[in-house]
Amino acid sequence: MHRHSLHCIIPPHMLEQIAERAPDAETRSAALRALSVDHSVRAERMTEHFTRPRTTPASQSLTPHLQRFLYSAENKQTLPGKLVRAEGQAASGDVTVDEAYDGLGATFKLFWDIYQRNSIDNIGMDLKGTVHFGTKYNNAFWNGSQMVFGDGDGVIFNRFTIAVDVMGHELTHGVTGHQAGLVYHDQPGALNESMSDVFGSLVKQYALKQTAAQADWLIGQGLLAAGINGVALRSMKAPGTAYNDPKLGKDPQPDHMSKYVNTTSDNGGVHINSGIPNKAFYLLAIALGNNAWDKAGRIWYTTLCDPRLSSTAQFLDFANLTAANASMLYGANEAQAVIDAWAQVGVHATFSLPKISGNWVLHFSWGATANYAQTALSFNGNGTFTGSLSGKWHQQDGTVLLSFDTGPAKYAGTVDGNVGSGAMSTFAGLDGAWYLSKQGTTGIAKTVLPAAEPGSIDAAGNAFTGSVPAEPRATETTA
Repeated sequence: MHRHSLHCIIPPHMLEQIAERAPDAETRSAALRALSVDHSVRAERMTEHFTRPRTTPASQSLTPHLQRFLYSAENKQTLPGKLVRAEGQAASGDVTVDEAYDGLGATFKLFWDIYQRNSIDNIGMDLKGTVHFGTKYNNAFWNGSQMVFGDGDGVIFNRFTIAVDVMGHELTHGVTGHQAGLVYHDQPGALNESMSDVFGSLVKQYALKQTAAQADWLIGQGLLAAGINGVALRSMKAPGTAYNDPKLGKDPQPDHMSKYVNTTSDNGGVHINSGIPNKAFYLLAIALGNNAWDKAGRIWYTTLCDPRLSSTAQFLDFANLTAANASMLYGANEAQAVIDAWAQVGVHATFSLPKISGNWVLHFSWGATANYAQTALSFNGNGTFTGSLSGKWHQQDGTVLLSFDTGPAKYAGTVDGNVGSGAMSTFAGLDGAWYLSKQGTTGIAKTVLPAAEPGSIDAAGNAFTGSVPAEPRATETTA
């Protein structure tokens, strides 16, 4: 069963402010009509149970399947409407149709080019959009199967196809629904909204080929009509500063957990408190530099696809997973950058590398001959390892230390990535080099690190200040 979801780019609190504050009846009426559509479908979303299984983060197709279909509702509220442009057809001459066509394509391109995701469901789902929905309809939304765009009233909002990040935002709700199913209330709902802002912004940055430093980090720039005191719907760089206008009120987004808004409106403030994870992503992207869709974006995308991400995840749960995935993908420096970014918004992420356990293969080259032999080892929970070689092991702060029973040698090595998933650990000593791989893992590069320095701890966790002695005696099997 498919869950019919309505995710609107204009949150209820903005429409409520317009309905209350706008000086003319027509503008107030337009806001109330938009609220009516929002509320009627939101009730359905909150009562249905999401049963669609997660899709895999890796592409399920060797070639991308981009199929766009644009419809016109002809100012009615019937979906999908009249087909006005299909994949590969020439521009229609209707600016809203052609902007929507291009925006759907830009979103597909980011997810395919950078994350190898084949459309919303990762198996080539058609991308459908309807323009000219309703009369002066002040919103755009994803309803679980397609995009819908209003024309705006020209007083508060311009046409909703004007901003490519708005289209990226709404389509990402579809990705999140298929991938993590983050429930749409309170902190998991704010994470849901934040994921859409993050990837909506990345769609725009990728289309414009902007670095993190060059990007404006605004969501919906150009959407506010002339005369409105504001620059966009939201600012990821400075939440709470996007607008301040008599008709709209002031941007209510917080940028820190100390300002978290507890409310029963907007499904617990999903469009409001999303400012906190938004700011965390911005800070990380700036800290890592270059293109935000690369390291920062991949960390977020990997976390969205992580089966450990619960549909009811809180900010701290998500933050911890981003730190763990940063370590897995890139290493300790990037993981620390993630932790620092979250700390600046009041979310104190932590993570620890999983202990080595189970069956591994030791690849070794005594005497630094570069001719690697290998032997199977079993790492036990009591701190011992057994096999053709035996001894004690200890793991602490990203370092693995081994002490062999068959000789006095002690080796220290840096953990590269998530050991639990079979990533490599590399080691070196005065008498050779070696590394570990999960049993069955192939194609791992042979990297040599410096010898253990004085002051390290041994495999039992005791201080070790001696030099690395001669090789242990072992039965070797040629690789």
